[in-house]
Amino acid sequence: MLTMKLKLIYLLLLIVLFLVLYLLRNQIINLFFSSKEKQTIESIVEKYNPKVEASLKSDFEKTNIDNTDFEMAILAFKKEQILELYFRKSDTNDWKLLKKYPFTAFSGKIGPKLKNGDKQIPEGIYQMEYLNPNSKFHLSIKVNYPNAFDKEKAKQDGRTDLGGDIMIHGKSVTIGCIPVGDKNIEEIFILATKTKNKHFPIIIAPHDFRTNKTFPEIEAIAWEKDLYEEISNELTNFE
Repeated sequence: MLTMKLKLIYLLLLIVLFLVLYLLRNQIINLFFSSKEKQTIESIVEKYNPKVEASLKSDFEKTNIDNTDFEMAILAFKKEQILELYFRKSDTNDWKLLKKYPFTAFSGKIGPKLKNGDKQIPEGIYQMEYLNPNSKFHLSIKVNYPNAFDKEKAKQDGRTDLGGDIMIHGKSVTIGCIPVGDKNIEEIFILATKTKNKHFPIIIAPHDFRTNKTFPEIEAIAWEKDLYEEISNELTNFE
């Protein structure tokens, strides 16, 4: 009798295991048997450029900027949770707003990034460091945090391990980066491959100083005025 019960239990377990494997068959195949080919910047351009050009055609027409001869800049405002794309004709100072993108997630609070793991979005005047076509978050653009200003203030404060790997990327999750969703990062990424200023400026501010001149007070540091004056002065180029 006991042997019969054990056989029934084993049979039920086998049935359950079979059902689980059947339901998860696609995930298992992808995990063990799919060979995910590495993307290149060129393959990303080939894949998304036609769609992006069609999507942004009217935006370029409004700004009267040639979509094959331009320089770009990114402004990001933490309080407003908005990323703005600015463009100008090569070798001019006439910056024009092309498009705005909302953050799709947010972490941390107002104030600069000070250390690894604080989940803060940095604040400062940065540059694009490189493009990542194989990001876990669809596509990503590397911000050159920490910059010289960050390192100087960290040395003054006696801080080490400032963190890094700050990206503008797709999806809707973040622990200190700026996510804008997959469709939007496709547009920004493609434009970043075409701009004449390859290491274009990325300005990240606590809020838009062009409309609100007040500087936040950050208890953890004594140099926020220096930082915010630098950012505020830079933003005057985009009014």
